Amino acid sequence: MRLPSGSITRRARLALAALGLALASGPAGAQTLSIGLQDDPDILDPHRARTFVGRIVFTSLCDKLVDITPELELVPSLATGWSVSEDRLTLTFELREGALFHDGTPIDAAAVKANLDRARALPDSLRKSELASVESVEVVDEGTVALHLSAPDAALLSQLSDRAGMMMSPASFENASPSAAPVCSGPYRFVERVQNDRIVLEKFPEHWDAQSYLVERVVFRAIPDNTVRFANLQSGDLQLIERLGANDTEAAEAAAGITVVPVTGLGYQALAFNLRDEASPLADARVRRALDLAIDRDIINQVVGAGTYQPAYQPFPPASFAHEEGLERAGRDVEGAKALLAEAGHERVAFELSFGNNTAMQQVLELVQAMAAEAGFDISLRPTEFAALQGELREGRFEVAQSGWSGRVDPDGNIHQHVTCGGSLNDGAYCNEAVDRLLNEARETSDPAEREPLYAEAQAILAADKPIVYLYYLPYPFAHTTRLEGFVGYPDGMIRLRGVEMKL
Repeated sequence: MRLPSGSITRRARLALAALGLALASGPAGAQTLSIGLQDDPDILDPHRARTFVGRIVFTSLCDKLVDITPELELVPSLATGWSVSEDRLTLTFELREGALFHDGTPIDAAAVKANLDRARALPDSLRKSELASVESVEVVDEGTVALHLSAPDAALLSQLSDRAGMMMSPASFENASPSAAPVCSGPYRFVERVQNDRIVLEKFPEHWDAQSYLVERVVFRAIPDNTVRFANLQSGDLQLIERLGANDTEAAEAAAGITVVPVTGLGYQALAFNLRDEASPLADARVRRALDLAIDRDIINQVVGAGTYQPAYQPFPPASFAHEEGLERAGRDVEGAKALLAEAGHERVAFELSFGNNTAMQQVLELVQAMAAEAGFDISLRPTEFAALQGELREGRFEVAQSGWSGRVDPDGNIHQHVTCGGSLNDGAYCNEAVDRLLNEARETSDPAEREPLYAEAQAILAADKPIVYLYYLPYPFAHTTRLEGFVGYPDGMIRLRGVEMKL
């Protein structure tokens, strides 16, 4: 029977589109790509996850409303277009027709609303502060969703290009633990996970862009030792590795059959202080500033980073309009650090420093330990399995801890949720109402020229309070077999497999 024009429903069009994709993406030679990660990801739930390596897995597993280009421009993904109201209080998305979750259900406005509402309301969601400006989410029609804001938010689109904008099937929310077998929306679907070993994904043939994904199976392997990870690439057990060790870069560049892809990242590596214990010497900002003065970032860059660990004294990399040149310095000031400790009433201060157990971080913190000892600090290093460390940070079970952040396109993403009183990633429980006011005002301002002085004023306060000690900006060097073609490195450090294939 022939249906009258216009009578076919959107759900039927989705089913027909999925069938077309399935037929168009027939077998083209099964390919498995094994990728070496520096750490084992934490929970596979984008609303509750916090690790960089987890974001790498999510990039293949869970599509987002918007994405970025290598030049950091925002581009369509699950949303094909968006508009902002004149008062900047409503952000409206037009959704892609034919997009499906891995369980075959449509990615429609109701599903987007369910995801954003969950990200804002889930008790242990780490996306709450990223979406703090969203007051309500409205289903306009099946293909249109509107976000109503309590105040203008210049950073919101950028946040929706990452975990805050990732979509999981709402049906999976009914499971007690949806992260055990995540039902997502990306070009690859979940197959299995063996903790601290591997995560296996397979191509989702009904994906809206399935024809652009040529690899059939992706295996992520956690290998914390840089040299072992590189050796696995050389042997052929891996075809791509992220964060090639600085000490292996020269060998990789000289090796036959290996391509090195250097990328300058948006994020940083830092140390976070737990400020919950008011009786701790670390509760005194003078002690925290003393530790900062004791550390020579140039030595870390030369000894561990082989020139790739650009020293950092703030959360904003030099390419950001919010970067403050006045915060930069060279070397260290041991006598100044000792004087600050004495002023705070201490000759020596002892504390435990927790970190993710990988070779690069251990080398960095052994240097920090030695340099700080000369200024009056007795640091005991506690290596911890990386995913377990994330739990300790979230629960506040640490004195001082490694606190890395992979960076965001908008400067808000590198600072707001880490230092505001209710920030989702404010692991140290730092709180200063003046900082909150300045950073909230920067969110509500769209002109970078007007936002920059707000960030400068906030950074002046943070430089005095020193809740976080920044160490270096993160490089993202990849290495892969020359048989792998089409791979492009992105400044966010994510591995995007669109157009990537293995040549025999």
